[in-house]
Amino acid sequence: MNAQLTYEELAALMKAGAGVTVDPQQMESRPATAFEEYGLDSLGLLGIVAVLENRYGRPLPADADRCKSPREFLDLVNNTLVAGA
Repeated sequence: MNAQLTYEELAALMKAGAGVTVDPQQMESRPATAFEEYGLDSLGLLGIVAVLENRYGRPLPADADRCKSPREFLDLVNNTLVAGA
């Protein structure tokens, strides 16, 4: 299974899980922008981590909810999924 989380999916998870609307293209063009600047707090990110763990049936690293930016989060999630594939 080639599972890769994209900016589009992350934006959808942010909207569904935390009510934060973000343009995926904006996030992709500025991947180091802090989640806080998009209005996503650590609790919202923790909820996204839980959804992804359920979706992929495996735990993410314990520090996943401490990622500061979309790029950092996507790198961590996608590296974890590749390593577990």
